[in-house]
Amino acid sequence: MQEIASLQGQDNSGEYAHKDDWVEIWQEILTSGERAPQIPSDTQAVPLEMRVRGFLLEERAQAGEKVRIKTRIGREVKGRLVDLSPSYAHSFGRPQLELLQIREEMRTLLRDQ
Repeated sequence: MQEIASLQGQDNSGEYAHKDDWVEIWQEILTSGERAPQIPSDTQAVPLEMRVRGFLLEERAQAGEKVRIKTRIGREVKGRLVDLSPSYAHSFGRPQLELLQIREEMRTLLRDQ
């Protein structure tokens, strides 16, 4: 499970989460052998995994332990604890020059009408 925790960009080994802490869990839904035959072969070769964030229901847990959480919509989900106080680290990437140019062209076209 340590490799899963490290995917989040931090090493949570040794840290404990406590009841009602915001955490992320991981669960393997289907192994690679259980994947549907109609999906692409590269997708079939890897397991289907799930990550869910919620509030810890256990009194205390460490990364890698099986735990239960309550999601923001009230669902109870079980899985392995992989992150303590997870944050969102996504972005829309760098601005694309072509899209910026198109924006200016469209503004000019609309202004001229």
